Amino acid sequence: MKFKFPTPRPKKIAKTTLSRFLRKRMIYYVVPNILFNTLVAYASFQEIGFTHFFEGPQSLARLTLPMAIFLPLILTVDIIKRVAVAADQGAIEYRIADELNKNKFMARLGILHAVVTGLLILSFLLFAQFSLSKYYKLDPLAMAILDGVLAGILSVLFTYLPIWKLKKHFYKPEPDVKVSSNEQDSILQ
Repeated sequence: MKFKFPTPRPKKIAKTTLSRFLRKRMIYYVVPNILFNTLVAYASFQEIGFTHFFEGPQSLARLTLPMAIFLPLILTVDIIKRVAVAADQGAIEYRIADELNKNKFMARLGILHAVVTGLLILSFLLFAQFSLSKYYKLDPLAMAILDGVLAGILSVLFTYLPIWKLKKHFYKPEPDVKVSSNEQDSILQ
């Protein structure tokens, strides 16, 4: 005997504009990412009192590169999913074209954002590594704050950038106009 679990329906979203919806989601993304990434980096770096870019058990790259790869991927997929649900429910003023394969679009855009951001952050870390002395030690508090600020910037960027790409597939639905029988008769004459 197989058990079938009902698929959960998405929670009803209140009617709003796209910009307000994105602003609210951005706040939900930015605050926890800044706090979490700053605290984790600070706790990791404080163990030994200093950190390096790539060397040692608590290097800056060990915390920053996974964040730079996974944060854009997760945020891109999540914000597109949430906007698609809001558009399907009619909570925002736009609808998404039916011919768009949303899962393929989310996957491709999320992977593209992850790879580009990961390579960009890796190149910044390599540039900084080669610019500074080999024996230069980084201040843990400054690097933890930098990691948190980077998480905040990525959160803002990848809340709006996927929707900017998705806007090519938006359209405004035609309003339903109800005509009474008296008005219909006068129009036909």
